[in-house]
Amino acid sequence: MTKYNLLGVQVDATDYEHVVDRVVSAAREARPLSVSATAVHGVMEGFHDPRHAARLNAFDFVTPDGQPVRWALNWLYRAGLRDRVYGPELMRRVLARCGEEGLPVFWYGSTPDVLAALGARTVERFPSLIVAGMLPSRFARIEEEEQVELAERIRASGARVVLVGLGCPRQEVFVHAMRDRVGVPMLAVGAAFDFYAGRSKEAPAWMQRAGLQWLHRLAGDPRRLWRRYLVLGPAFLWHVARQRFGDERRATSPSHLTDEAIPA
Repeated sequence: MTKYNLLGVQVDATDYEHVVDRVVSAAREARPLSVSATAVHGVMEGFHDPRHAARLNAFDFVTPDGQPVRWALNWLYRAGLRDRVYGPELMRRVLARCGEEGLPVFWYGSTPDVLAALGARTVERFPSLIVAGMLPSRFARIEEEEQVELAERIRASGARVVLVGLGCPRQEVFVHAMRDRVGVPMLAVGAAFDFYAGRSKEAPAWMQRAGLQWLHRLAGDPRRLWRRYLVLGPAFLWHVARQRFGDERRATSPSHLTDEAIPA
């Protein structure tokens, strides 16, 4: 599979099967792997912040979560992607495989109520799934010493996969900082926690296929999401067009990038 430079962020031209196989393989061997399901918002965070682009470019996988990201890769590079790799669906497939293979999972992020609902619904859907642990967000930054303690807690749980739902870009900062400390696959899956917990409703399939999921989410939470979709969306299209016609931004190197404190 190939990584392509999209506005300075290296996005993988990949599919569900390949990513899930890599996650499960790393989970079996208890080795680190970092995955971010990245839509337009995530790409634009990297475009405006080279430091964040460097974080994303250090990930093992940055998947084209949104249809516009998939379309951009196909337009710019003829990547031939037939589908996106959407965070909630990626999580579902990973959970199914983990249940089949007895690989314990750990959820990190969101609130205690969301995690409780998420755990109940997921175990009902995947009865053989082993839940190693759940830990809600602290909604604060944690320093290096606390990062060590948190990583030890996750490792001690026996988890082989960690699913992170802190929202973009907080979850990518967290996964980047914790990847090697935790030592197993970590997936930043965004709104998947709320969808699985029944706190938010996903867009109908036809809207997702048409790239209109943003409109569904905007209608459900306009005060919080208006800037993301009404400002960043058009800006993304404009800069992709500029890249197509010769104004390509260089992908930012991840070397020597460190985080002293991370959102948790």
